[in-house]
Amino acid sequence: MIKEYQQGDFKAEIAEGKVLVDFYSKTCGPCKMLSFILDDIDKSHGEDLKILKVSFEENTDIVEEYGVEGYPTLVYFKDGEEVSRKAGLQQKPVIEAMIEETQ
Repeated sequence: MIKEYQQGDFKAEIAEGKVLVDFYSKTCGPCKMLSFILDDIDKSHGEDLKILKVSFEENTDIVEEYGVEGYPTLVYFKDGEEVSRKAGLQQKPVIEAMIEETQ
């Protein structure tokens, strides 16, 4: 399930299960390309994985709190704890490996 983060309790969004957070910018070309890859990953993982898109410009407090320095950045959480992080445009096998590491 891909969800666009709106204002609210970010920690509650990542608290349970597997959550892949995509820190992105609407004007970023690589971010747009990554969204197609994330659509594929969403289809293959279904309800087992939540993908949360967090706008860099609209959520500067979260960006700062989690030390995200650029976009796109993917941060993978399991039960509220950060498991791994990748900056820049990542290909599907790399993202799948991030997810598989915690199976």
